[in-house]
Amino acid sequence: MAAVAQGLPAQAAGPDMLTRAQWGAKAPIAKMRRQTPSRILIHHTASRQKPGTSLSAKMASLQRFSQSREKLSDGRMKPAWPDVPYHFYIGANGGIAEGRDISAVGDTNTGYNPAGYIQIVLEGNFESEQPSPAQMAALDRLVRSLMTQYGIAPSGIGSHRQVAQTACPGKNLEALMPDFVASLQAKGG
Repeated sequence: MAAVAQGLPAQAAGPDMLTRAQWGAKAPIAKMRRQTPSRILIHHTASRQKPGTSLSAKMASLQRFSQSREKLSDGRMKPAWPDVPYHFYIGANGGIAEGRDISAVGDTNTGYNPAGYIQIVLEGNFESEQPSPAQMAALDRLVRSLMTQYGIAPSGIGSHRQVAQTACPGKNLEALMPDFVASLQAKGG
């Protein structure tokens, strides 16, 4: 399943991942703003992990939700977005899937400007669940690859709640962020 993310040149091959073609992505339904990635932002899906569901099915479901106008859990209406809001998705079992083109600005339901951020989401509700060791290992591989490709320092890695008023990425993943970023620095990130 080795593949290179859409926005990464071939010489910057990162971790193995499910490509958009492999999960059956549809084309974006609207034009997306362009960006130059300079930071990485970590999210959670805020829905329970489903390790028995294929990564392809999860991505197709996320794209259907993203490309339609939907009511959010807090009652607000989400507009139809051009594509999945995240650039990368890490499933409960640690599989990585390619999302939105990395050169396109992500989408958000919260009050911050997502331009310049590479958006990575981990499957799970980390208010009540823990990220799996496989997810954290995949996050480490992916973030290191992106840091190298885009010249992002560990100080450019953060969580959604650091830039917007939100519970995302959940208290249990947020608690791991300081050690995660420190490990990137310690290993020459």
